[in-house]
Amino acid sequence: MNVCPLCNGLRRVTVYCSSCRQPMEDQGKVTDYFDDYSPYMDADMMKQFDGYARTYTNHECVHLFYCPRCQAEEVRFIQE
Repeated sequence: MNVCPLCNGLRRVTVYCSSCRQPMEDQGKVTDYFDDYSPYMDADMMKQFDGYARTYTNHECVHLFYCPRCQAEEVRFIQE
């Protein structure tokens, strides 16, 4: 089983906003926002419904990043 280094606190990543070039904040997995129970579901199972065709086969965790300065949001694929 692969693990996401961001979800498990093994690594930190600095992502800069493509609009204002300020550091963005990691808001966690995109699938955690699907419904109230999504954060408690199996991560590999949720990859089948995340809207990205290859996240399961490529062992990627899709994270949402938010810019507090300009309120922009960006999705990044984190290699597990």
